[in-house]
Amino acid sequence: MFRHAPRLLSRASSSAMRWRRPFSTDLPAETPVDSKFVQTWRSTIPNIEPPKTPSAFMAPRPPTPPTIPSKLTINVVLPYNSIFSAKEVDMVIVPATTGQMGVLPGHVATIAELKPGVLSVHEGNDVTKYFVSGGFAFVHANSVADIVAVEAVPVDQFDQSLVQKGLAEFTQKLSSASTDVEKAEAQIGIDVHSAINAALTG
Repeated sequence: MFRHAPRLLSRASSSAMRWRRPFSTDLPAETPVDSKFVQTWRSTIPNIEPPKTPSAFMAPRPPTPPTIPSKLTINVVLPYNSIFSAKEVDMVIVPATTGQMGVLPGHVATIAELKPGVLSVHEGNDVTKYFVSGGFAFVHANSVADIVAVEAVPVDQFDQSLVQKGLAEFTQKLSSASTDVEKAEAQIGIDVHSAINAALTG
């Protein structure tokens, strides 16, 4: 059986490559129309207009520019506010769970989960820093980055003494926690306050 393994694996890999899903940069910029669904609907219920599918509500994807632009366009959105909308900057550095990730114009399309940390927005010699509690960064192939966070607060608005006090309180809660839930809540508090403290002292 093992003698045929290389041949079977080679056949499986070639089949997977033949039927692979195209990357986002290979997809057409126009929103596809679900013609098969519409045709089936009209042949079954000709007197009623077919309902719109989710693809009908999607805006066409902007085409990837042939050359790398000089600026990166960012959108920073919170559940209750929009900090930046179509803002052109030189670079952003996001606190991804895999480490600090710098995004420049022409960055490869990426989705990154954010951890509590500092979001740095670079415009020339000016650097604006926000503390984000978590979220996601969507980097598109057309040099547009969408950053969705739960909270984002300018770093200079924090009171370092209160941050250190909160860190001490959560450290005490962790040492006295008796259940897994209490331990998890205390550890989250420690992680967030430690990240804020590092942002203020770093």
